[in-house]
Amino acid sequence: MTRLIPHPLLSVGLVAMWLMLTRFSLGNLLLGTAIALVAGWAMGALQPERVRMRRWDLVLRLAFIIPWDILKSNVAVAWAILTNGRGGKRRSGFVCIPLTLRNPAGLGMLSIIITATPGTAWLEHDQDSGLLLLHVFDLREGSDWPAFIRDRYEAPLLEIFR
Repeated sequence: MTRLIPHPLLSVGLVAMWLMLTRFSLGNLLLGTAIALVAGWAMGALQPERVRMRRWDLVLRLAFIIPWDILKSNVAVAWAILTNGRGGKRRSGFVCIPLTLRNPAGLGMLSIIITATPGTAWLEHDQDSGLLLLHVFDLREGSDWPAFIRDRYEAPLLEIFR
């Protein structure tokens, strides 16, 4: 069975996503299943390292924190765009953030969280030094981005993927 479907959860998730994005029909079900099987075989060929998540309670906590942060950031970015002409105090910039997190799955999650949050973009990560280059749309005076990323996202991810 694992030869036919090497990553069953991935395949089921891809079929479900395909059917949500397209109208449900037999043709879309068959096409989505074929795409999911090919994607599963491709993932099997990559032979990814098995991910072990230790703290499911922190996963649930992050599941509530992240959408809230995305919502707040959407409002803040919209406000900064709408009011830019009145005062011109918005300043974009780059921030270097030292990361302790080295787990590839944890770094992948952190990159998704940061990039999904409007106003921030993960630009580069140096694996040797652990430095993350982050672009911030509205870099306010006195904001401590390294501490925010470390405390809000990296600390729980370190516990989840230790």
